[in-house]
Amino acid sequence: MALPIMAKATAVWLVDNTTLTFKQIADFCGLHELEVNGIADGEVAQGIKGFDPIANNQLTAEEIKAGEEKPIHKLELKYNAAAEGEQKRRGPRYTPLSKRQDRPSGILWLVKFHPELTDGQVSKLVGTTKPTIQALRERTHWNIANIQPIDPVALGLCKQIELDAAVQKAAKKAAKDGTVMSEEERMKLVSTEQSLQMSDEPQMPSSVSGFENFTLTDDVKKDEEPEIDADSLFNLPKDGGEAE
Repeated sequence: MALPIMAKATAVWLVDNTTLTFKQIADFCGLHELEVNGIADGEVAQGIKGFDPIANNQLTAEEIKAGEEKPIHKLELKYNAAAEGEQKRRGPRYTPLSKRQDRPSGILWLVKFHPELTDGQVSKLVGTTKPTIQALRERTHWNIANIQPIDPVALGLCKQIELDAAVQKAAKKAAKDGTVMSEEERMKLVSTEQSLQMSDEPQMPSSVSGFENFTLTDDVKKDEEPEIDADSLFNLPKDGGEAE
């Protein structure tokens, strides 16, 4: 979904100048509903000046009125032909300052569980540099002893759909190059959605293939243990005498 420019400032303006619901504003500006609630309470976006979406050709007054009259109405960004194609991100991903300290953990998770991803793909996913990725691959990073691998999606460094797309691209490249992969590596290369649809039936590892129908012959079967008579166990001596 296309988002307005200066989304948070636009949300401030909509909170101050309309009766739209927090959800409507959150959906339109790409924010969380609680964040919009915080803007209304003065706890979020303090000092940010509202950005008029009508004056800046992002919304029409009629669209806002329709949303005020019908709370379930979703606001639609006004089409701007000049902005066509601008949604595509160029250059490295920007990572907020609050999350930059988590990047090494996300990178380490990617190089550990998806070693098939190239440095370029990892860099694009989490917004880092190739020397940093190489240092974590080779475990020569200055802080490697204190870094734990954590899923970058859980850290908010990238989206699950972006990770799945990168993994799928790596799978296609491996298939094109004719790279032979183990079952474990193929499991890593499937998307989350595909892995959930896979059969639960365990597969025979390739290292022991050919033994599916193997059975022991009579010559190699273990000797049968003698049967134990349960009655004899309770036929104990009476008064120190011998058992009858």
